[in-house]
Amino acid sequence: MSSTYVGTLELAAGAVLLSSVMTLWRRGVGSLVSMLRLQGLALAVVAIDLGAHERDRALLVTGGLVLIVKGLVVPALLRRVARRDPGSRESNPRVNVPSSLVFAAALTVLSYVVGTRIAALAPGVATDLAPLGLATVLVGYFMLVTRRRAVSKIVGLLLVDNGIALMTFLLTSGVPLIVELGSTLDVLLVVVVLQFLMVSMGRHSRTERLTEMKALHD
Repeated sequence: MSSTYVGTLELAAGAVLLSSVMTLWRRGVGSLVSMLRLQGLALAVVAIDLGAHERDRALLVTGGLVLIVKGLVVPALLRRVARRDPGSRESNPRVNVPSSLVFAAALTVLSYVVGTRIAALAPGVATDLAPLGLATVLVGYFMLVTRRRAVSKIVGLLLVDNGIALMTFLLTSGVPLIVELGSTLDVLLVVVVLQFLMVSMGRHSRTERLTEMKALHD
């Protein structure tokens, strides 16, 4: 087995989890988007590395799709949302940053306790890394629960989706291309709808403020 394949797979899978933990540390939307872009790129590397090792063209195409949508398109859309709504920064999360990092560490340990039992059913280089995907899913759910802003919550949702995708790649060597395409388009639709809602809410808020100022003037 090639050491390049193993090293690349371990590094990319580790980057997926690390970037999810970093989203708990950073509050600025720009930083969240950067971590999400890193995660999308790392997830694509996992799929492409597995596809190249197993000579699976469908998995290589899936990796390219993940690279384009989750590594480039979705982060770009979220950055546009952040520019249109300066108040989207997470300034008052339900759980502070130090406590969030402690919870992330606990969730990672829990993931390894549970995930190693699953991986033991089919030992291998890829399956041994499956707990990283489970930890990413749990961190994503934690972010959904503890963050207040809409953008932060959608990032949490994307972390969950990326964690599930990572587990799928590692445990089953990928999914049919049509399934991954459907999942990716669902996530893209959610982000587009979020962008539309944020813009509409911003316009509505400005209209209300203008009406109040006119009333005070009169």
